[in-house]
This record gives sequence, structure tokens and C-alpha cells, in this order.
Amino acid sequence: MFTTPLTRMAQIIAFFVLVCFSYLATSLATTPPPAIPLGNYSYVCDPARFTELGMDMSKFAWCNKDLPYDVRAKDLVDSMTLAEKALQLGDKAPGVPRIGLPMYYWWSEALHGVSDVGHATKFNDVVANVTSFPTVILTTASFNQSLWKNIGQVVSTEARAMRNAASAGLTYWSPNINVVRDPRWGRITETPGEDPFVVGTYASQYVRGLQDVEGTENATDLNSRPLKVAACCKHYAAYDVDAWLGVDRYHFDAIVTEQDMEETFLRPFEMCVKDGDVASVMCSYNRVNGIPTCADLNLLNRTIRGDWNLHGYIVSDCDSIEVMVHGHKWLGDTPEEASARTLRAGLDMDCGTFYPDFLNNAVALGKARESDLDKSLNYLYIVLMRLGYFDGSPQYSSLGKADICTDENMELAAEAAREGIVLLKNEDNNLPLDPKKQYNLAVVGPHANATLAMVGNYAGIPCRYVIPKDGLAKYANVTYAQGCENVLCENGSYIEEAKQAATNADVTVLFVGLDLTVEAESLDRTDLYLPGSQTDLINQVTDASKGPVILVILSAGGVDVSFAQENEKIKSIIWAGFPGQEGGSAIADVIFGKYNPGGRLPITWFKSDYVLQLPMTSMPLRPNETLGYPGRTYKFFSGTPLYPFGYGLSYTTFNYKVTSPSSSINIQLGKTQQCHNIIYKVNGTSPACAGVQVADSSCTEEIQVDVQVQNVGNKDGDNVVMVYSSAPSGVAGAPIKQVIGFERVFVRAGETQTVTFKFNACKSFSLIDQKGYKVLPFGEHTVIVGDESTSLPITFGFQK
Repeated sequence: MFTTPLTRMAQIIAFFVLVCFSYLATSLATTPPPAIPLGNYSYVCDPARFTELGMDMSKFAWCNKDLPYDVRAKDLVDSMTLAEKALQLGDKAPGVPRIGLPMYYWWSEALHGVSDVGHATKFNDVVANVTSFPTVILTTASFNQSLWKNIGQVVSTEARAMRNAASAGLTYWSPNINVVRDPRWGRITETPGEDPFVVGTYASQYVRGLQDVEGTENATDLNSRPLKVAACCKHYAAYDVDAWLGVDRYHFDAIVTEQDMEETFLRPFEMCVKDGDVASVMCSYNRVNGIPTCADLNLLNRTIRGDWNLHGYIVSDCDSIEVMVHGHKWLGDTPEEASARTLRAGLDMDCGTFYPDFLNNAVALGKARESDLDKSLNYLYIVLMRLGYFDGSPQYSSLGKADICTDENMELAAEAAREGIVLLKNEDNNLPLDPKKQYNLAVVGPHANATLAMVGNYAGIPCRYVIPKDGLAKYANVTYAQGCENVLCENGSYIEEAKQAATNADVTVLFVGLDLTVEAESLDRTDLYLPGSQTDLINQVTDASKGPVILVILSAGGVDVSFAQENEKIKSIIWAGFPGQEGGSAIADVIFGKYNPGGRLPITWFKSDYVLQLPMTSMPLRPNETLGYPGRTYKFFSGTPLYPFGYGLSYTTFNYKVTSPSSSINIQLGKTQQCHNIIYKVNGTSPACAGVQVADSSCTEEIQVDVQVQNVGNKDGDNVVMVYSSAPSGVAGAPIKQVIGFERVFVRAGETQTVTFKFNACKSFSLIDQKGYKVLPFGEHTVIVGDESTSLPITFGFQK
């Protein structure tokens, strides 16, 4: 067909007009009208609210309380256009004004109290403060499961009170349940330590405290079980490198074996989902074995959603999809391709803007399916319905400012700090000090006047601060000297004044350690020493002191204070973590014996040369003899630590007696059930039937272990009964031992308490083999209570 130049020019102009019109139409479709807030109404489907909006609420089935949540959620999602759906899949959901759906900000934090981190939480004249509990690593050191749950209950009550004051949301992206694999990690303060079982137990208890609505804990339909607030377990998975010698979390690829993945990195998350019934899981920035976690179909859809049956939604760490595109540059994906890929993998919400900005176009380009958006939105809205966002929660409507920072809440914060504090050294029974004596105390060091350092990160604005020197001043006459200008301790000019204070004091209390300038999110350590001139401060002040020295360490990770352990003038060493707003009071109560310390270390404290033996980026937990790398955590490190996992002294002495009604169990193998081959060390002798796969067994067999705890000292006190199991001798790659149970028990002086543990054979005594199978080895296992001095053999055999 012949065309003139004029006709051709008209066609070109028409084409560009069409393109511009199409772009404008798309832009208008994806740009929402101004969002409408919930305003003065406490829930969305309040008839008065729709009347004010000029809408008939009866036309919206998603507001019909008589319908099931899934039906209502589907109706709500079906009421939206594709562009509207995409906009709701970011953490700042603008709502859909034309149908009366208000905006909702998903991001709030409640790691150890309601935090001011996140878009939904606002501290103001109405709610200016909240109770700030110790950071998680210290609370975990209490090993008190009921305390963990109780803290969650108080935090969620204060969150609901803030919600009623329009100062907070209902969805909280806490707790952080990553296992502490390396002592240099900057986020140890946020986590429950190095043992996967302890971490998972903490997660389940804290999440239950946050989420459970009284009377509905055992609901049969978990997809409609009411929620007080919605928790989130993060960061999934194998996330524990933030920024170390040029390697950061936005580019790091964690190379992890299936054995370590199942045994260590996934177990706490599985417990959080299955036992805690958490409403959300957050995927992390890093890659695992080459694949970004937020795009891993196996980790998300198949595992969290499929194997574990999550009743809730999966969210990205903030801007993770952008990190995937610009940081990892994974597969060269465009924003549309990355958004479609993560959606297919099972990521329901983007904490960021990629979903709102690019999913609409991804569907138009055929890279994503609208039905996948629908599925994710259904998960999100069902969670909000369970929270009462649409229908209200009358049982919490009376909560207000009077329920925040109550005396009871602040006392619980103090109790959590007291229970977590760990006594590391106490030569000559130097502690406790006698509260009846009038001591002149020299209180010295960069943390003696600590405030912000005590509450750590992801904290709100505390009700108050009880600083260390003020806590001690309630018991004694205090002379304060700074010692260092801050924890970096770069100026030695402050030391002379501290020495002078110690010269004239009956007792010197030195407060040293770390803070968020040394260990924090996006900041890993490179060594295990005290920063700057702190060691010099300690040594000079100790040399100058007239009386005994008490060293108090505020930190999350361990520090090598072997020099202080060996110094005869430093009679006592206390680890106080980051003890929260009541920290000064709690430390003083321990020093003066109002409280007998019972905390235990939830991480191993290594000597400084440990970190010189392996890079932080080496992920395997088992030792690598070829490279000369030592094992990680108490489960695989065979050397001598400074202080081992579970270590902690008391002002009294406890003895154990361990018994069991049964010392052997035979597992019945089914007709089609096969023995599983378990690899033994070269010198080991493998039984004819080495073990069985847990997945092939009913695993109903239980072992009962009774532990008599006798307080043979002259002071009442708490004791943490820690129970470990050790696999049959010779099993290759087996942990040295692993925690299978723990209980904190109060025992009066001269009395005995019996703690009974019941262990499921497969859950408590199984191992993960090299191929990722969970197996129960046959042969003689050992149950260890406390240290190695108290143990009990348990033998597993088989019948067929």
C-alpha cells in the first residue's frame, strides 16, 4: 500500500498521541484519590462512619458480621480494581475511598515494649511514654517462660491502649528470632541467643503473650482465631551478617547446608509458626544459597505456607525487593519482574513501594497473575478482621493512658531485669553487700550514668529511667566519676578522677561495656574487646581502689574480660545486658542482695582469639578441620570458652538428683518402615539398625525425667534447670549436646523442689543428618542436667 509523506507523518503523530493517552490513563488508574483515615472511629464497619461518608454500609458484604472472614475478605478484594489492589500491598496501604476502606499503616514494632520505629506509632501529648523492658537477650537470660509471655501480654495491652488513642497500629513486626551464630553480630541485643530450641521457645511464648485473646487460645479454626495484636517473626532466614569488613546484608549470600538450615536456622521459625501461631513472618535481605529469601518459593510457599501452615501473611523486610534488584541484581530482573517473582514465591506484602508501583504493570505485561494479588490480599484482610479492625474489639475498648506505665508494668520491667542479670564471678562471696552497712561507694565508668544505652534499639520513649548510680544511691553513699566520656573511651583524661574516687571508697563499682555505637543493626563488631581505653580504666581504677571492685558489664554480645576474671582485686563480675528503664534499680537490688541472681548466659562468651580463627561470613556451625575453623555455639565448639552457654552463679548452692521411671524405650517399626542409615565416625560402631526417620514414625513415646533441686545454701533463690541431650557415641556430626528443656524454679534455703520434664522421643532426641532428614538414632543417649556432673542414660532400640 502506497502512503504519501503527509499520511506517514499523520500516522506517527497519531501513534504518539495514543501512547501518551495510554500512559496518562495508566497513571490516573494507579494514582489513588486522597486516602481517608479511620478518624475518630475505632473500627471500619461502624454504621455511623459510613453514614458520615454518605454511604450505605449494607451494600458492602465485607462489613456483614454474620459472614465468615474468608467470604468477607473475598468480597472486599473483589470490590477493587487491579490498580487499587496493587496499592494495598505496600506497608502504607492507602485504602479505597470509593468503597469506604480507610488507609492502614502496617508497620509497628514491639520488640521489648511498643517502639517509636515504624509508620503507625506516634508518641505525643496523649501518649508520651510506654514501659520499656530489658532488651531481648537479657530477658532471655531469665529462662523464665511465663515471664516471657507475661511481658508480651503487658506490651500488647499498652499497644491496644495506644491504638485507642489513635497512636499505634495493630500489626507489630516483632520479635527478632534469628539465632546468634557469631559473637560479632551487631543485633545480638534483639535476639534470644544461640540455641535454636531456646530461641523458638522464647518466640512462641512472647508471640502468645502479644496475640492471644483470653478464652480463645484453643480455638479450633485458627484462621478466625481472634488476635489481641498481630506479631511477626523475623528475619527469615539465615540472616546474621549486617556489616562486617565490607560485607553487608544487602549483598550477602549465606551458603548454608541443608543440615544447618533445618537444625539451626529454620527451627525457631517453625516453632514460632506451629507453636506460637504467629500471624506473620518477615523474609530477610540476604540470599541463601544464591536465592534472595523473599523470592524463594521453597522457603516461602512450600515451607511457611505449606509445611508449617501459616495462618497469616508473609512480609518483606523493608525495601527487600528493591535490594534484590539493585543490591543483589538477581537474574537482572526489572522491578516488574522482581515484584512478580516474589509474589509467586509467596510474598504477600512489600514493606516498600515496589508492589504498589509495579505490580499493576506486571499483570498488564503478563508477568504476574491478578489472582495472586487476590490471594495475598485475602491473607492480609483476614488478619485485620481477626484483630477487630473491621468490627471492633469491645474487650479492649476501655484501655487508655491509665493502662500504660502503671506501677505493675514498671515493676514487671524491673523483675525482668533482675531475673536476667548474670553473676559471672564472686570470689570470697564478696556479694551481696550488706544493706545494713553504710558503704561509701565509688561508682565509676561510662555506663554508671546510662539512660538510652539501657533500653537499646527498637525502643519507645520509656516511662522513666532509673540510672545505675541512682539505683545504688538508695543503698549507700555514692561518689560518681565518669571515667570515660562514653563507651568508645578515647580520652584518658577522665581516668584520674575515677582513680581518686576509688582511693577513698569502701567498694568500687565499675560500669563498662558496649552500646549502639559499637554493636547495632548495620554494625557488626570486628573484635571481642572492650572499646577504647576501657580496659585501661578498669586496671588503673582497680589498682587505685581501697576496697574490693565490682565490675558491671552492660552489653549484648560477650566481651573478653579474662584479665578481670584473673584479677584478684576484682572480686565480682556482673553481666547486666541492656536492662531497660528500671536497670539501675535491678542492678542495685542484686548487688545488695535484695535479689539473689539466677540468670544464665543465653550465648557463649568466647575469648578474643576465637574470632581470629574464622571469618564471620563462614556459615557452617560444625568445625572445618581443613580450614582450621572451630565450631560455632556451645553445640559444636569443643574449646574452652571464657564463660559457657548456660553459665551463671548464685548467692546460694543447688544440688541435683535426676531419676526417670524408664531408662529404655523400644520404637515399634511398621511393616513398611525401614531403618535409616546414620553415618558414624571412622572409629565408631554403627548398630545394625542405626535409627529411623521421624517422618516415618508416630513418635508417641515419651521419656519422663524428674529433677530434684535442693538448695543447700543459706539463701532463698531461683535456679534454672537446664536439660540437654547427647547423641549415642560415634554419630558423625552430632552436637556435643543440645538443650531439650528448661525450667526456672524458686527454692527456699534448705528445701527441695522437684521439676518433672516429659520429652517426646522424636522431638527431643532426634538429629538432622547430613542430607537434611530428621532422624532418631538408636542406642544410648545421655540426658544431662546442668553441667556435665549430673547425667542419666536413656537407650532407644527398635522392634519389628
